[in-house]
Amino acid sequence: MSAEQPVGDKPVNGSDMGSGIDKVDFVESNTVPQHDSLSRQLKNRHIAMISIGGVIGTGLFLSTANSLRHGGPVGLLLGYMAVGSICYSVMISLGEMVSYLPIPGGHIKLAERFVDPAFSFTMGWNYWYNWTIVLPAELSAAAVLIDFWDKKTSLNSAWVTICLIVVIAINFMGAGAYGEAEFVFASIKVITITGLIILGIILDLGGGPDHDRLGFRYWKNPGPFVQIFGITGAKGRFLGFWTVLTQAGFSFIGTEIVAIAAGEAKNPRRNLPKAIRRVYIRILLFYIGGVTIIGLLACLGSGTAAASPFVIAIKRSGIKALPQIINAALLTSAWSAASSDLYTSSRALYGLAIAGNAPVIFSRTLRNGLPVFNWFANMTSIAGLLTWFGISYTYIRFHAGMKAQGIDRQTLPFSSPLQPYAAWYAAIFCIVICVFNGWSVFLHGQWDTANFITSYFPVLLFPILYIGARYWKRVPPVEPSEMDFYTGLAEIEASTYDEPPPKNRAEAIWQWLVKLARKATMQARDVCGTD
Repeated sequence: MSAEQPVGDKPVNGSDMGSGIDKVDFVESNTVPQHDSLSRQLKNRHIAMISIGGVIGTGLFLSTANSLRHGGPVGLLLGYMAVGSICYSVMISLGEMVSYLPIPGGHIKLAERFVDPAFSFTMGWNYWYNWTIVLPAELSAAAVLIDFWDKKTSLNSAWVTICLIVVIAINFMGAGAYGEAEFVFASIKVITITGLIILGIILDLGGGPDHDRLGFRYWKNPGPFVQIFGITGAKGRFLGFWTVLTQAGFSFIGTEIVAIAAGEAKNPRRNLPKAIRRVYIRILLFYIGGVTIIGLLACLGSGTAAASPFVIAIKRSGIKALPQIINAALLTSAWSAASSDLYTSSRALYGLAIAGNAPVIFSRTLRNGLPVFNWFANMTSIAGLLTWFGISYTYIRFHAGMKAQGIDRQTLPFSSPLQPYAAWYAAIFCIVICVFNGWSVFLHGQWDTANFITSYFPVLLFPILYIGARYWKRVPPVEPSEMDFYTGLAEIEASTYDEPPPKNRAEAIWQWLVKLARKATMQARDVCGTD
């Protein structure tokens, strides 16, 4: 192969770039008619807030209490740091692909291009399966949060129904309405978690009404780690830390939703790279910063609204009205996450349909570009880690194809110098965590059939789906030299434009905030020496 060429110089099949999709025969039979395509309604601010605050739900605000109980404050922090590094590796892998090819179906369709149709089939159904189980989980959490005010748990089914109706209504109004709702919800979440971190620091330093300075008190007693199941020594501490990894995965899963939104993003070539570069804010500030404060406050709970580490710390310090406000913010968080869950599962089903892996009726859209869909749920968060594995492996193949065809990655809208090593790191550790996530059921006297099934059913389902799809489709993996990097590129490049000036004061303030964030990103990049 000759020296590396910039993207767009020459299509791999030798066709003229201006010929568009018509002269490219890649998965031609699966091309969706124009009237059944998604509409690009998501603006820059929508994509920005989806990437920063989207899908942050009960995993961070409530489930961290269980992680703290199992791993201790340091085990909690190390577990979230480990999963955060995997998440970042996945996102820069995904960002490089989806910024170049922001097509409907996101990583599901990209897997078809760069691996094989069977892998796309497996990725798509696993992803849809994942988000259909998270949806009822978030709705149930919303009902539990309402129980903070209304102790009549018999009404929980009514609260779930009301929340579900609102979530469905938001999604049926189209991607634009979803983007606006998520912008508001995500903004509330960002303000809430930022405020809780600041408040946590104040309380830890004795600034609360009780003036009790905690410092690192709970890192000393009961200690930085938990000897899980009473297992003594380093083994017990390590197993406690390992338990946190799976629970942390539940909190981080959903960061990749920006890929699903790529097919409906306005000006994707410009807006998606910006969103990917902001992911580190989500990881460092919200997750790492949040669990650090939780570890300092060292509040253990049972996973209910009243047992949120933040709520317990606030009540213990003597602040009376604030827990009510925080619980209301947590309720909007669960509501927002549920809306994102429904959005993601419907677009995953759409991506399956346009790839020929689901009934064609699911590729039909309404006049506003909205997919028609149904769903049912039965899944655990392990499917999310398997999705990350699939994204990482797809990128490894994408990278190999770029190299084989002499395409210069530096000409892409987004690229990272950490590749392909970051993708290999994420792929390997996602599998390792999945394989050993249910280790506790193998301890003497700890067998739990339900826990075993929820831990390992997705792990077994993934290869079964792939092997079955390979047998059904009988299409071999795509050779790197034959990968299609050009289908749909003309439409994507045509939708790229310079951002217009702000129309009003609100948009001007938003652009000012974005510029500040961009400046901070560049400064952090200069310090760290990364892209």
